[in-house]
Amino acid sequence: MAEFKVGVLGGTFDPIHLGHLIIAEEVRQKLGLAEVLFVPAGQPWLKGEKNISAAEHRLEMAILATASNPHFNVSTIELEGSGPTYSIDTIMELKAGLGARAKLYLIVGFDALSELPLWKDPKRLVEMCQVVGVARPGYPGCDLRSLESSIPGASERIMIVDVPQIDISATGIRRRVAQGLSIRYLVPEAVERYIEENNLYV
Repeated sequence: MAEFKVGVLGGTFDPIHLGHLIIAEEVRQKLGLAEVLFVPAGQPWLKGEKNISAAEHRLEMAILATASNPHFNVSTIELEGSGPTYSIDTIMELKAGLGARAKLYLIVGFDALSELPLWKDPKRLVEMCQVVGVARPGYPGCDLRSLESSIPGASERIMIVDVPQIDISATGIRRRVAQGLSIRYLVPEAVERYIEENNLYV
């Protein structure tokens, strides 16, 4: 039975921007993924203190941003529950829904990768999916061997994929909107319109 390779890119997506889309497409092509699932976070436990936009806004922006790519889809899996969301629970639920032939590739930035030992059940996570680390501008490289002490086998279950370094951040976009500055070419046009029409970040 042929393997069905699915990328999983989670995030608050507040807002989703071109950096997210470029990373997803680059990883998809380099690893031969059938699709990439964008998973807007419900209540990310590592960002519990941070004010994030309502789930319906973040979901709609993700749908608008990915609509033109037939290999991109959006999952509401983390928005359907209540309370904090954890990657291990998301991966287990996705695997159950996609079936035995699906192989999941969890795409994470180096900043998140360095925090992997703090995640819920990280050893089980790296056993259940292939973790794909991608560099982010301004963050140092990730030493996979240093993760071995807390997550045995981590260095064999985590791969690094080179992606273009696009220095766009959601924080910077929100700041620009608040200052009345243009965000054209930082987010897809449909997302730019949605932010304007719904008075987000002002």
